[in-house]
Amino acid sequence: MVQTTEHLYIVRDERILSSEPIIKGTRTPVRAIVETWRMGIAPEEISRGLPHLTLAQIFDALSYYSDHQEEINAYIERNRIPDDLIDPLVRDL
Repeated sequence: MVQTTEHLYIVRDERILSSEPIIKGTRTPVRAIVETWRMGIAPEEISRGLPHLTLAQIFDALSYYSDHQEEINAYIERNRIPDDLIDPLVRDL
């Protein structure tokens, strides 16, 4: 079942990522947008790398993060790959 949120483009779907907040109509989690943005990528550049998303969807994901930082940070931490499992050849890219 899809649950709406107070954000137009952000939903939860129990069939996708165990109800983690995602962009409506996609499987793209809000945390993916936030992690990309945290790396210094501008929202306009994120939309070029993820062409299935509109700029409005990206900004709404960042707005959702602003309102729910603790929740999204927990998803980011839960899905983080431990440093010792990252191949040294790509660790510092």
